[in-house]
Amino acid sequence: MEKGFTLPQDCRHFLHSLRMRSKYALFLAFVVVVFVFIEKENKIISRVSDKLKQIPQSLVDANSTDPALVLAENASLLSLSELDSAFKQLQSRMRNLSLQLGMEPPEEAEEEEAAGAKEEEAAAEWEQEQEEPRPPAEAPPRRHVLLMATTRTGSSFVGEFFNQQGNIFYLFEPLWHIERTVSFEQGGANAAGSALVYRDVLKQLFLCDLYILEHFITPLPEDHLTQFVFRRGSSQSLCEDPVCTPLVKKVFEKYPCKNRRCGPLNMTLASEACRRKEHMAVKAVRIRQLEFLQPLAEDPRLDLRVIQLVRDPRAVLASRMVAFADKYETWKNWLAKGQDQLREEEVQRLRGNCESIRLSAELGLKQPAWLRGRYMLVRYEDVALRPLQKAQEMYRFAGIPLTPQVEDWIQKNTQAAHDGIYSTQKNSSEQFEKWRFSMPFKLAQVVQAACGPAMRLFGYKPVRDAASLSNRSVSLLEERGIFWVT
Repeated sequence: MEKGFTLPQDCRHFLHSLRMRSKYALFLAFVVVVFVFIEKENKIISRVSDKLKQIPQSLVDANSTDPALVLAENASLLSLSELDSAFKQLQSRMRNLSLQLGMEPPEEAEEEEAAGAKEEEAAAEWEQEQEEPRPPAEAPPRRHVLLMATTRTGSSFVGEFFNQQGNIFYLFEPLWHIERTVSFEQGGANAAGSALVYRDVLKQLFLCDLYILEHFITPLPEDHLTQFVFRRGSSQSLCEDPVCTPLVKKVFEKYPCKNRRCGPLNMTLASEACRRKEHMAVKAVRIRQLEFLQPLAEDPRLDLRVIQLVRDPRAVLASRMVAFADKYETWKNWLAKGQDQLREEEVQRLRGNCESIRLSAELGLKQPAWLRGRYMLVRYEDVALRPLQKAQEMYRFAGIPLTPQVEDWIQKNTQAAHDGIYSTQKNSSEQFEKWRFSMPFKLAQVVQAACGPAMRLFGYKPVRDAASLSNRSVSLLEERGIFWVT
């Protein structure tokens, strides 16, 4: 049109009417679409409702639940998700139509769509969690601890650190029965044979097969019952419920429980109790060669930890001469008669014992691959001086939390005045050096000559005269750190 040209008034009315009709036509189209969707969704809702009505009344009554919340077999999550999906489709299409008609700002629509997507994602995750049950929490790994020592090294005292913890199944010297039943000669193939038998029995015990001991107990148990388990009273696990059965009739038991009277030991109940405990510990003074334990260390069922306990060999000999007096008559006669030379076989036996301990310790400290993180060397003297600290170190090495129960026992039993030959109650910081004031200097010299390499490895200082031996202010211990590598 040219500038200045004006439409007639009738034409203007006609165009205005046409624009209004177009707008109302779009609006009417929107309303029609809405009603179509509503009708569709009503059909879906009706179908789901019909399925919900099919729920047997007995099921409703049995669960005492609102029928609207109980899902029939064919109308469970599928029907509800169908209904939810339909509503979401309607909502989305209405929003798109509104955008086309200019009735909703695009920014708000995008925000609502993002929020809806998040809700859908969260709902999907929730449904997946409900359909896939979570795996149960893993139980802490079961640890098997071997306290490896020789006689008169304080192993009974240190063993109590594990015996006093309620979640540990503790056995005191179970291999005693094998030594008394199977005859082995010293040295050579016989020594290797004994080590293999000890190892295989120990493996079965760690697997809670206590029946293995029945082959070595004299007299043989009947119906898995026995009154002759060595030092049963030193293992709380064998003297607590349900292993401690009522005493039906009075029977002779050489090693009864200390604080209560129990019937004969039932190996079946003991094995079951062993499996219920979280961990297991065994004290043994009859395993000398660490290398024979490699199959146990490599057995994934055991997760073995070996704690080798050593003591000054001068103190060990002094203690053995008191505890096993009849076996050391030769030594006593040598001291009493003032002879210059001791019988060579006695010295060789002493040297052999020390070398066996040293070789095992050297192997453990080298940390071969099969033993890495599984070996710890502990000096009894360090335990006697700092019992709680050493107990914490041993438990940390074993990977077992130390309980207040053990800490209380240590506090009560390391300050006691009583100090019998086999007692685990003693003033540990004062008692561990008593041997120095009763051992003749020439006896100390023999031990130092025979066990020099072992003493140097473990940090025990030799003495040069009798005065130094009996002088408490002269320390015979070199400072050493923790003897284990993670």
